[in-house]
Amino acid sequence: MADPMKVRAQMKGDTAEIRVLMSHPMETGQRKDNAGNTVPAHYIQSITIDVGGKRVIQGQTATSISRNPVFGFRVKGVKVGDKVVINWVDNKGDKRTDEAMIGA
Repeated sequence: MADPMKVRAQMKGDTAEIRVLMSHPMETGQRKDNAGNTVPAHYIQSITIDVGGKRVIQGQTATSISRNPVFGFRVKGVKVGDKVVINWVDNKGDKRTDEAMIGA
């Protein structure tokens, strides 16, 4: 199981600014280790983010995303105390879900 995601969610006026750090190796399947063997691909394939019970982001990623990716976005129509739920699934079937609350 992957390390917990770090989530920062704060209101700035009428908009919530949300940043998510996802701990993941994001291997492309093209890199070689010290012995010359190809390191198998291991990357996040899909991400969903719900804020206040509503889906605000649903997307797919691939091998071009860096290790431990950081995603940032803004959401209108939410309030302090709303729950942010982030889910990802990788190409090996590993899953991670973390939650945070929007702060002032």
